[in-house]
Parts: sequence; C-alpha cells; structure tokens
Amino acid sequence: MSTQQDLPPSRDGLFRTKTVEQSIRDTEEPEHGLKKSLSAMDLTVFGVGVIIGTGIFVLTGKVAKETAGPATAIAFVVAGVVCALAALCYAEFASTVPVAGSAYTFSYASLGELIAWIIGWDLVLEFALGTAVVAVGWSGYVRSLMDNAGWALPDVLSGPDVADGFGFDILAFALVLVLTVILVLGMKLSARVTTVVVFIKVAVVLIVIIAGLFFIDTANYSPFIPEAQPQPSGSGLDAPLVQLIFGYAPTNFGVMGIFTAASVVFFAFIGFDVVATAAEETKLPQRDMPRGIMASLLICTVLYVAVSVVVTGMQHYTELSVSAPLADAFKAVGHPFYAGIISFGAAVGLTVVCMILLLGQTRVFFAMSRDGLLPRFFSKTHPRFHTPYRPTILLGVIIAIVAGVTSINELATLVNIGTLFAFVVVALGVIVLRRTRPDLHRAFRTPWVPLLPIVSVAASVWLMLNLPAETWLRFGIWMVIGVVIYFAYGRKHSRVNRTTK
Repeated sequence: MSTQQDLPPSRDGLFRTKTVEQSIRDTEEPEHGLKKSLSAMDLTVFGVGVIIGTGIFVLTGKVAKETAGPATAIAFVVAGVVCALAALCYAEFASTVPVAGSAYTFSYASLGELIAWIIGWDLVLEFALGTAVVAVGWSGYVRSLMDNAGWALPDVLSGPDVADGFGFDILAFALVLVLTVILVLGMKLSARVTTVVVFIKVAVVLIVIIAGLFFIDTANYSPFIPEAQPQPSGSGLDAPLVQLIFGYAPTNFGVMGIFTAASVVFFAFIGFDVVATAAEETKLPQRDMPRGIMASLLICTVLYVAVSVVVTGMQHYTELSVSAPLADAFKAVGHPFYAGIISFGAAVGLTVVCMILLLGQTRVFFAMSRDGLLPRFFSKTHPRFHTPYRPTILLGVIIAIVAGVTSINELATLVNIGTLFAFVVVALGVIVLRRTRPDLHRAFRTPWVPLLPIVSVAASVWLMLNLPAETWLRFGIWMVIGVVIYFAYGRKHSRVNRTTK
C-alpha cells in the first residue's frame, strides 16, 4: 500500500505543492547541491552578524527622542517577542525542510507553487534592496572615517547623496563586488570572515555598554514613560495604512507609545530569517537550525536592551542625537574617543550585514532556479567550491551597480514590508503543513500550534499596517510584475509541473 510519502506532488494547478521528500532529494543532485559546512555556532554568528547593524547605532536615539523616551528598552523587548514568534515558526520549518530558500521553500511544501513564487519574488526584492541600502550606509561611515583622517573622495565618486548632479558611490560598488567574490569562494570562508567581523562588532557594542555605565545619570530616566502625545497626522500616501483604513492615529510616548516604538525598532531585528536560507549548507540542520535562529535573536535582544538603557541614562532622551545617538552621547559627556570607536564598529559591522543579505538572496534565487521557476542555468554549483556561483555573480554585479547609483530613502521601507510578509507566510505554512503532513518528523516543533502562529500573523500584519500607504503601493507593483513573470515563464517550466503531467 502506498504511503503518504510516496504520493506525487499535489496537482491543484496554481497551488500544487512540492513534497518535503522531493525537496530534500533535489539537494542530493551532484551539480545542484550545496556543500554542508556550517555548525550551530556558524549560524548564530551569521544571525548576530546580520541583525546588529544600523539599528543599534541609529534607531535607539530616534525612537527614544521621538516616541518612547527611556522606555525604549521595553520597546526592544516587545519587538524581540514579536520576532521570537516568527522565529519559532522558522525553526520548525528549517529543521523539517533543510533546503536552501527559506520562506520560499517552506511555502512550496505547504501553501503551493503560486504562493511560493510570490514569497520568493518578495525575498529577492527584500535582500537585493537591503544589500544595496546597507552598502550605501557602509560607504557613508567609511567616508566619515576617511574625513577624520584627512582623506576625501571626489564628490562624483561619493554617490548621489553627496554629488551635485550625477554621482557614483565607488565604495559601495566595490564592497558588493568584493563580498561577491568571497561568497563564490565558499561558505566556510564566508563564515570565517563573518566570525572575525562579528567579534569586532560585538566587542565595540560591549565597550559602549561597559564604558557607558560609568556615565549614567539616573535623573535622565525620569520620566521613564513620558506623557502620551498624539502623532502628527499624515496625509495621502505618506500616512500609515492603518490610519487611512481605520482612522487610528498612533501616539508618541505613554504606554501606547511603547508599542508604536516597537513597530519602529522591530526593523533593527530584521535578518534572523536569513539564517534559514543556509539550511542546506548546515551539517546537522535538524538540530542546529533552531539553535542558530533562536540564539542569535536572544543575543541581539539582550544587547539592544542594554544599549538603550545605557544611552538614555547617559543623556536625557530629549537631547539625544537622531543620526548618531551613541557616538554623540559620549561626545556630550566629554569622551569623543569612544565616538570614533563606535563609528569604526558601525563601518565594520555593516560589512557583514551586506554579505549575509547578499548570501540570502543568492540562495533563494538558486532554489527557485533549481525548481525550474527561473532558468535552470542558475542552479548549477561551482565544481570546486560547491557554491551557486552563477546567481551570485549575476546578482552581485547588479546590486553593486544599484548601490553605486542609489540614494537611501524609501527603499528601506520596502525591505521591511517584504520581511513582514515573509513572516506571515511562514506562520501560516506551519499551520497548513501540520494538517497536511502530520507524519513528518519534526526535530523542532513550534509550541502552541495554531495559537502561536496566529498571534505571529496578527503581530506582523499590525506592523505592516503601520507602514506608509506609499510603501504598500510600491510593494504591490513589484508583486504584480512577479505574477506576470510566473505566468509567462515559471508556471510552464516548473519541475513540479513536468512531474505531474
């Protein structure tokens, strides 16, 4: 008698699924499989490396001054809990379906091909723009350090933000190309580079926390939760979608201000989901994936809370700098030396953030290509390094050019909405796969299903509704383009489509 594992993929047209067993078998093809070289420690380092970025160096001051005051620490805890809900769902999928592609692969096994394509297309946008934006931010920090040393690039090579007219950011361009080469040479090399950089970055953060403790004035914590104030009302597409739909205007400060702040600082946690894209390259994914995801999230939450407590204690929240709160707080207490250390740590830290985002995108692209939804040409691995070198080179060059000519503005919000959308799909996928494949061995099981995934969906949707309507419009346009490509190419060339005929 045929068991459920022997059944072919679902033939339900747009919602046909690819079985977990088939996904795993695809990783065993010599020319289309990735080398397993990562441990739980490597995954934790990747997670910490991509999460700790501009958020810890910038968002703390912005949120404390404009939204939550010293209670910013609580906002980080709330945001960490929301991320933990999604992380528990990711952990179950990553340990059950240890295949490259993260949310794309998970949704293919549970929600069907069309949904998988949509989420894969979404992740391509998220990681591509994220890589470009971070590269431009890194360039800004490096130019600042160069200025301190008396060196300066011509404005035309400093990017459109600096040049009067056309400008090309040569530093951002070069960074992405160098990281592309590192990723082609192998995951273990990438992991070693990441480990060194993350060690430097975390050391800088710890220096800030420990040194800052000596300059805390407890009077700066009063009031810990400032009196609530209405937010300025937005208008048109600049207004949050929740305001246009429900007429609800979020508040600054007060108890509700903490939750408003959480919707902002949440974006400082973006990145732990990238860990799941490396499932196929993990030695013991069933054990190490949940450990890497949860450990990196816990470490970063603790560091974020500690930094926010220190910086709001060093300087009253009304006086904090929005652009460089940590560095300026040390300047305010007469210690500019630490400001230089922070700038160095930010520049070094953003290097690894950029690399891991690029890694995540290439793995999603590789997985979609291996499934036939994108040309199979891109799913062959390098004969020596066993890395997806073709999509890595293609995407690396494209993103390098985008980073060279891009100005940082609303692009970052597209990264945010893309991440939250992925969280929603993964949480729903856990519920569906529990019902359709209860026989699967799950090395890690998300607790309290379906309650916890439902809460995760609700929390993610709420944060999405707090994004500007303009962001939703741009996201919708990108999704429409993706659907057109799917019907024009992906649906016909899908390997699942060929096996079900």
